[in-house]
Amino acid sequence: MNIFIVGASGRVATKLIKNLIEEGHYVVAGSRHPKNIIEMDGVKSVKLDLHDSIDEIANIIGQPDVIYFTAGSRGQDLLQTDAFGAVKVMKAAEKNQINRFIMLSSLFSLEPDKWYLEGLRELTDYNIAKFFADNYLINDTSLCYTILQPGALTETKGTMKITIDDGIAGSNSIDNVAQTLSYLLDNEKTFYKVITMRDGDMDIEQALNNIN
Repeated sequence: MNIFIVGASGRVATKLIKNLIEEGHYVVAGSRHPKNIIEMDGVKSVKLDLHDSIDEIANIIGQPDVIYFTAGSRGQDLLQTDAFGAVKVMKAAEKNQINRFIMLSSLFSLEPDKWYLEGLRELTDYNIAKFFADNYLINDTSLCYTILQPGALTETKGTMKITIDDGIAGSNSIDNVAQTLSYLLDNEKTFYKVITMRDGDMDIEQALNNIN
């Protein structure tokens, strides 16, 4: 498949790119800082600024089979990157007739009553931004979405085992999150689903295939 990744210079995106290339896909990697994108055969780096207009973003994205949105401002640009930046990419996807849209989000972003849990309080502003972006994706687009909501990211080596949708906040190795994202690509059981995850004890593919 031809795949476009938004926010492609980030930690999760870098691992995701490696996974997708290993699986035989072609990746166009977009970032405001394209020099920071990993260099690999099968990867084309482009400059993508989420402050630009929808038309400009649509022109850069083109017509891939799938868009991954992995961009995050780490609290520095919540409105224009994490919230409305995501919405502009959704609008660009619809403009270019790209149906499949995979969003990397934040644990319990759609459940404000859980934002007080230990480890989530300091992410409230980020979760507010993702709350609006995720709701827009679900309710105001016709895109075939999957929203992945991991908890805190760690640099620990991935086990390729996760737990999904159990309502518990837990840590997530970047390896596990990136591998899960790659397995979402064409798994129809994940279409139109919001999936929470944490490091766990079930193989990633099996966990996703168990989704009802």
